[in-house]
Amino acid sequence: MPTYRDVAAAGEFRALFGGRAAASAGGTMQMLAMAVLVYADTRSPLLSALAYLAGSLPQVLGAMTLLAVADRMPPRRLLAGWGLLRALAVALLALGVLPVWTALVVLMAAGAGDGVAGAAGYALLTDVLPGRYVLGRSVLNIADGGMQIVGYGVGGIVLATLGALPALWVAAALTVVSAAAYRYGLRERPARTSGRRSFRATWLTNKSLFGDSRVRGLLLAQWLSNGLIVGAEALYVPYAGRAAGLLFASAASGMLLGDAVVGRWTTPEQRRKLGPLLYGLLAVPYLAFLAHPATIVAAALVAAASFGFAACLGLQERLLEAAPERIRGQVLGLAGTGMISMQGIAAAATGALAITLPAGVVMAAAGAASLLASTVLLPHLRSREPSTATDG
Repeated sequence: MPTYRDVAAAGEFRALFGGRAAASAGGTMQMLAMAVLVYADTRSPLLSALAYLAGSLPQVLGAMTLLAVADRMPPRRLLAGWGLLRALAVALLALGVLPVWTALVVLMAAGAGDGVAGAAGYALLTDVLPGRYVLGRSVLNIADGGMQIVGYGVGGIVLATLGALPALWVAAALTVVSAAAYRYGLRERPARTSGRRSFRATWLTNKSLFGDSRVRGLLLAQWLSNGLIVGAEALYVPYAGRAAGLLFASAASGMLLGDAVVGRWTTPEQRRKLGPLLYGLLAVPYLAFLAHPATIVAAALVAAASFGFAACLGLQERLLEAAPERIRGQVLGLAGTGMISMQGIAAAATGALAITLPAGVVMAAAGAASLLASTVLLPHLRSREPSTATDG
């Protein structure tokens, strides 16, 4: 069984880790600073929320049109080059000369590219750590969570002392650090597959992936089971009020613990068997919110449920088995962008329902929906049928 020391010994993994951590911290600071900046200019909560989420919303568009690039460009060139372009975009925002709508367009364009770069990075992880993808992915997940906390903390300090524009300059600098880590820490590799980097290639490959029942089931499990639970998480503030921070912290702690334990201490076969149990754990604790438990009990339930997010590690491992090697970037990118999109849809849906229903009732309904989705998709998760997906 591979250990953390094994993955840390790989120089290219250290470059991926450092680049991912710097990019995550910078991205978090950018979202926070732009939300504050747009709200200060417009006094519009809607535009402020759009500025915060603008980098995530367009990833589904990138998944439909650009994901083929993740497998059709040399990964080091793509990751380092995109990091520099993204740093320039953030620097342009930091100049403070763009109108609000133009700034939102820049953020959305950057978000579409982020999905492609993320797909290329996760596909490269399978080459950097052959046979140890799950452990490496769990470490990157932990880095993402930790650096988001750092980004919020440092970003808040910079915002309070210097203002939003200096915070954006710090975010741009961190993005340059990320690009440098990729450029000088990764070795040059050829593109995973050849062919035109066209919208048509992306569309045809996506069509092939959805035409494969095994891949389709794995993708839907990641999108629906996980996304619906995030819909429940979106109601922590209406449920707990000022104590919502405890629920958010408990959810983050449970998720990081699950990534650490499942990523480090389980074998592929154990992850396959644990999958249904983890999907159940992800949803069942939320059913107790029908009884509106006290905050401390709710925090314990949330932490236990969030441990179940580790099911995603085994699911991604199954996706790598199911999809051809030459389109790994696209399938991993499709899994990630679809999940982000479903999280946004679920959060909007639960928020709308909570207008007329108690938050605890809606959270329990989201848990029941996640459990139902996992149950329906269980035959696909257990299937060992060979993949029929092809490169478009």
